Amino acid sequence: MIRFDRSHQLLAVGVAVLAGFVDAIGFVESGGFFVSFMTGNSTRMAVGAAEWHRAALLAGGIIAVFVTGVVTGALVAGRFRERRAAAVLLCVTLLLTVAAALRFAGADWPAILCLAFAMGVVNAALEGRDGTIVGVTYMTGTLVQMGQKIANRLRGEGDGRWLHHLGLWAGLVGGAIMGARILLWSVPSAYGAAILLAAALSLRAARSVGER
Repeated sequence: MIRFDRSHQLLAVGVAVLAGFVDAIGFVESGGFFVSFMTGNSTRMAVGAAEWHRAALLAGGIIAVFVTGVVTGALVAGRFRERRAAAVLLCVTLLLTVAAALRFAGADWPAILCLAFAMGVVNAALEGRDGTIVGVTYMTGTLVQMGQKIANRLRGEGDGRWLHHLGLWAGLVGGAIMGARILLWSVPSAYGAAILLAAALSLRAARSVGER
């Protein structure tokens, strides 16, 4: 995060909000599986395998689709390069639209898998000046970095800039809260809000390229 300029930092927080929002939708709709947090699904797959439970297959399927999305996102990003964020986020917008169509056609699990695919794709949206990719759909590494930099601040040495990491984590958590609340109120509204948020981020990314 700290290697990004201000515009990219704000976009990263926005994408984290989107990831949390969509993950909450997927979690509630699937009955306890994640569409962006693959560490959780890996644990579910392992426990399911130990118990000979079909949850292992469901979690494993989501992981496979997510990884396929990451590969697809990287290919799209490589194709568009300077406009990678806008192109990737436009793909995510389209995928969320497809997921909504599947959900309201009664294809619940295909919709969930489409959400997972979209969350894999979105990880390719942001690249720092040194080629660093920011994983915006998971926060363990972000929290570890935040803790290390708080320790640096307390010691008075090293890089103590931890607020950027807190902002990224807070974005994902805030997005998840909003996603869950809106979904519990209205399923169509939740899917619609996710699509609109992704579209708005895509337009913001395209505008930032034009401002350079």
